[in-house]
Amino acid sequence: MTALVANSAESLQSAIGELRDLWNQHKFLRISIKAGKDRSIPQNAITHVWYEQIARELREDNALGWKCYCKLHHGVPILRTEDDEFRGTYDAVIKPLSYEQKLIAMRCWPVTSLMTKEQLSKYAEAIQADFVPRGVRLEFPA
Repeated sequence: MTALVANSAESLQSAIGELRDLWNQHKFLRISIKAGKDRSIPQNAITHVWYEQIARELREDNALGWKCYCKLHHGVPILRTEDDEFRGTYDAVIKPLSYEQKLIAMRCWPVTSLMTKEQLSKYAEAIQADFVPRGVRLEFPA
């Protein structure tokens, strides 16, 4: 699947050109359009601050390890539930792997970068709920 982003007049022209080329090549296109930004920079920054905090408080892994854990345990279920294409690809490629291999795959496998603002909010809330019983309080900035 080709993902196109139009966030300027020039990128819109490039996207139209890409669509035209794909049409000429295949004579069939299925287009899904998401208007508006999928997520905010502050939302994204919060989760990365949290991975660092978790690593400082729970030293059995580093920030990257906790990021992979969170993506696998919290992000993947959200996207598998709400995105048929993600579920099909994940189930074919990642699901058959061992748990350790899945964690390694999360280093490169897009999860949170595919999320909308609403999905990223669910993701953040799931992370908070997971780590409260472990004694890690993850807070949203005031």
